[in-house]
Amino acid sequence: MDYVVSARKWRPKTFEEIVGQEHISKTIKNAIVNNRIAHAYLFAGPRGVGKTTTARILAKALNCQNNINGEPCNKCESCKAFNESQSIDIIEIDGASNRRIEEIRTLRENVKYAPTTGSYKIFIIDEVHMLTTESFNALLKTLEEPPEHAIFIFATTDVHKVPLTIISRCQRFDFRRIELDAIKNQLVKIAESDGVKIDDQALTFIAKKADGALRDAQSLFDQVISFGGKEIDSTVVAKMLNLIDDEVYFNISDAVLNKDFLEAFEISKLIYDNGWNYIDFIMGLTEHFRNILTVILKQDTSFVEATKQIKKMYLEYIDTFKEPDLLRIITYLNKTERELKISQNQKLLMEIALSHLIGMESTTTITELVKNIQEGNFPEYVEKKNEKINSSRQMHKKRSEQTFSEEKTEAKTETHDSVSNIDSNLSKDEIPLIKAIINELGGKEIR
Repeated sequence: MDYVVSARKWRPKTFEEIVGQEHISKTIKNAIVNNRIAHAYLFAGPRGVGKTTTARILAKALNCQNNINGEPCNKCESCKAFNESQSIDIIEIDGASNRRIEEIRTLRENVKYAPTTGSYKIFIIDEVHMLTTESFNALLKTLEEPPEHAIFIFATTDVHKVPLTIISRCQRFDFRRIELDAIKNQLVKIAESDGVKIDDQALTFIAKKADGALRDAQSLFDQVISFGGKEIDSTVVAKMLNLIDDEVYFNISDAVLNKDFLEAFEISKLIYDNGWNYIDFIMGLTEHFRNILTVILKQDTSFVEATKQIKKMYLEYIDTFKEPDLLRIITYLNKTERELKISQNQKLLMEIALSHLIGMESTTTITELVKNIQEGNFPEYVEKKNEKINSSRQMHKKRSEQTFSEEKTEAKTETHDSVSNIDSNLSKDEIPLIKAIINELGGKEIR
């Protein structure tokens, strides 16, 4: 079979080729150059970020006969034997299928034997967290005091399942998610090498879908090429991956500003007709409002992972939303996401949630309220509100005089008694201000 998937074809063979893990590559290279080699390493991190690849390069570099500044030469017999999967001094073990204590006992016996050609006998155990508790316990003594020629390299995506007794015997390296731009740059190199034309928006779609995993991005890239051929644009990628159009999210934020309730039902129907996942949609909408919040706070798009065109659209939201309102929206969307997971009718729940979202009123702090009253921005509004209240009361004149009198007394008490206890502590200028605030708040008591 001539075809090789990108994840294998572009697998790094030296530390310099590893993407997004420079802090680990530099540390390991310096350790090799200075001959400060540990007897056990633990590589932890999410999937597809280079843990097993780094373990293989480290093993190859330790046994390389022409090591240059910590890098394997990939030309000596030891490097060639490993690259062709023929090395007997570097042993790779799958922790998931060799998790029983019998396999670990066999490994302990093999540790005793010296390497044949290289300087070290190296054991790479992938997904080490899959080993049983008994297997970990059987490995403890060997891991603490191994022979001088033995080196262990563990890789895991779930370091919390690895016993602390194992972790404490290893040098731990935490791999991080690969940044969006780093993934896009690597995909550009692959595209140029394969003669594929792909635009920036399409690369962004693939990189975001990969969620920090370069291997996932490379697999998606191969799928997109199979679907669209040698010329790829964002429309092809969106169709192939069934991605939600960013414009839909902008339509919702515009609807919130314009109080356009009809948009809630139109977007819900669009999600249903396109077969988009409702939970994925809510997660994307949450990220959308998070992006708006960062743009308003920072006055730029440095915290937004998107194309230049999308970033320009986010800049238009400066001075539109208030920070407290965005926090309320994000909190509400997180709550909606949890409710969607257990809902029997996600479409109906989505329509109700979007309607609530669009209908949210903007918040006003007490500080802003006092400032507006001091500047004379509210008196006219207060008068209109009082006129509305008086008009409402006129509609109920048919009530008995006794009932009306009691209601009037209660209303007066509710409106003004809240300040009666503090009138003695206020100046003559402050009392009208406090009463105006209480009238604005509907006569509710301030505590």
